Amino acid sequence: MADIPGAPPVPLSQLTRAQDRITFLYLEHCVVHRDANAITARDTRGTVHIPAASLGALLLGPGTTVSQQAMVLLAESGSTAVWVGEHGVRYYAHGRTLARSARLLEAQAALVSQRTSRLRVAREMYAMRFPAEDTSGLTMQQLRGREGARVRRLYREHAERTGVSWTRRDYDPADFAGGNPVNQALSAANTSLYGVVHAVVVALGCAPGLGFVHTGHMRSFVFDIADLYKADISIPIAFDIAAADVADIGAETRRAVRDRLKSGAFLDQCVRDIKTLLSQDDEVTEYGPEAFDDADVVMLWDGDGKEVAGGVSYGGDDL
Repeated sequence: MADIPGAPPVPLSQLTRAQDRITFLYLEHCVVHRDANAITARDTRGTVHIPAASLGALLLGPGTTVSQQAMVLLAESGSTAVWVGEHGVRYYAHGRTLARSARLLEAQAALVSQRTSRLRVAREMYAMRFPAEDTSGLTMQQLRGREGARVRRLYREHAERTGVSWTRRDYDPADFAGGNPVNQALSAANTSLYGVVHAVVVALGCAPGLGFVHTGHMRSFVFDIADLYKADISIPIAFDIAAADVADIGAETRRAVRDRLKSGAFLDQCVRDIKTLLSQDDEVTEYGPEAFDDADVVMLWDGDGKEVAGGVSYGGDDL
């Protein structure tokens, strides 16, 4: 038998689970290609090799040219490619990731489709932000009010801590440079955070568009999850960058977010939080060697709450 052309797929045993990956990498003005099982980025300064199997999200900014083989490797590795605009603040599209199980996706769809369960999950999301409060009896309107008050308080506290002048969150997605330094930094920090959370969401096989608090947008669930961490990541980093009076706010903010997340603890927390919200099964794995025991088993819905094996001809005498 003739060899199949092209580079062989990444061995399943080499894939890294979402919580153990590098959070994100931002590239711009370079050529992105593949060398064996590594992504390469080449510009006038030279070429760097990036381990695709341990990368969470690759943010592709302006001036990037990416090859078909690089995208194949990212897909095989379960790494998310996200196309973003200048300064990394405008989202355009994302690439497919490798998720073999639909367990969390089915749980997400079931929970978001019923008012009672959707409200329960939304309350749990707010409870993660108000650990000392009982949110079990609050309406969505009450939860939004408390969240708004909490965020306004955080802005005031960090403004006082850093000495940065603050009035309100005010930005134009089409005009990054038009905002003041702290609003620019908030936009850049949030975009980096969204990219990392998006990578975790799709790596776990969940639907980015099925949100519980946010709705109507193709990344509603990404916004839901990212909001859990802005108080600890985006907001303090943005005020620190604004206070430092740096030349390139977007680049400095992305590096600060990267440094804040590089320990790996954030990915572990994000995976754990999503699983806690959607499933009581702590043993659900998304990918990595332990996730592939039944990697390509496809079942058929039986219409009676059961499943039957796929890949079988049922055209017998029972018709």
